[in-house]
Amino acid sequence: MLYLDKLLSQLAYPLGFSIVLASLALVLLIAGWRRSGLLALSAGILWLALWSIPIVSDGLRLSLEGRFAHQPVGALPAADAVVVLGGGIRGGPPDWPDPDLGRASDRVWHAARIYHGGKAARVIVSGGAMPWAGERRSEADGMLRFLTDLGVPPDAILLEGRSRNTRENALYTAEILSAEGIDRVLLVTSALHMPRALATFRSAGINAVPAATDFEVMPEPAHLMRWLPDAEALSDSTRALKEYVGWWVYSWRGWAEL
Repeated sequence: MLYLDKLLSQLAYPLGFSIVLASLALVLLIAGWRRSGLLALSAGILWLALWSIPIVSDGLRLSLEGRFAHQPVGALPAADAVVVLGGGIRGGPPDWPDPDLGRASDRVWHAARIYHGGKAARVIVSGGAMPWAGERRSEADGMLRFLTDLGVPPDAILLEGRSRNTRENALYTAEILSAEGIDRVLLVTSALHMPRALATFRSAGINAVPAATDFEVMPEPAHLMRWLPDAEALSDSTRALKEYVGWWVYSWRGWAEL
């Protein structure tokens, strides 16, 4: 079911939907419906171009990130534990000596800052292995390695290495919190992911306080280059749309509130 969800969701993203429209256009053109085929092809190109415009991508991401303040550690409330979600580290195959840090590895760095700032005595790392990404070790294992390198003692870290999505992050973390008698947690994830993550954790009955990090959108003048489509903006738009689609699906399934 997880693989099917991943596959179907690709069709809702800009590139996938544009490919669907282009395929439809090809069928229509072969069938002799030239006008309809050209219309479908034009729609696919325009749809792809729209989400490739940097200023559009920035606005879409800001609609998610802007819900949370970029707070220093000192401004955060105290909690029983920090929960940091995977997504910034690849566990990798067994022969890799070290975890591979990704663009969202700020999450782990921020969790270490919170721990060293005295805001929580324990850190819970949540993230399993993604078999379709070629991983054999869990993200939780990779985060454990990174946190210990950042000076967090191993006995202060609890591992949740089974989850494969945000819903499972919340469910399996809730089991750990119940077993350890932990009440209030600081939830650490990327600002882009925080709206869906926070809603999911709270729907799972977790007393979570947002501690967002990895803010991407920076104030920038609306110069000409921000209106010219590029591949990076398309990727950024896709990640933001993934959050909205995932949030809507979670809400429909009763896993999170909009």
